[in-house]
Amino acid sequence: MPVPLQITLKDMPQSEAVESRIREKAEKLNRFHERIISCRVVVESPQRHQHQGKLYSVHIDLSVPGAELVANRAQDEDVYVAIRDAFGAITRQLEDFTRRQRGDVKTHTAPDA
Repeated sequence: MPVPLQITLKDMPQSEAVESRIREKAEKLNRFHERIISCRVVVESPQRHQHQGKLYSVHIDLSVPGAELVANRAQDEDVYVAIRDAFGAITRQLEDFTRRQRGDVKTHTAPDA
């Protein structure tokens, strides 16, 4: 089932190549969780004067039954590297959430007093 995806590009021109890369990365998330409710991706290029090049920031909100996962730390001068890093972070979060949901993660019991 395709991931319900919403892509927003702020402070930068529309780019079919960037949107295509985001769609590719979002489709791969289905391997880790089959019931993704929504995926919102915001790519922006905030204007900062202290840095020589443009920094691209990628923010991902991923909704699955029982949780909302967020990755918003990916910043890089290359928009594709920022997208890769953000999707790497959200993939790790999704894998961890799926493991906890299935019960694969051991939990520590409180010592008896």
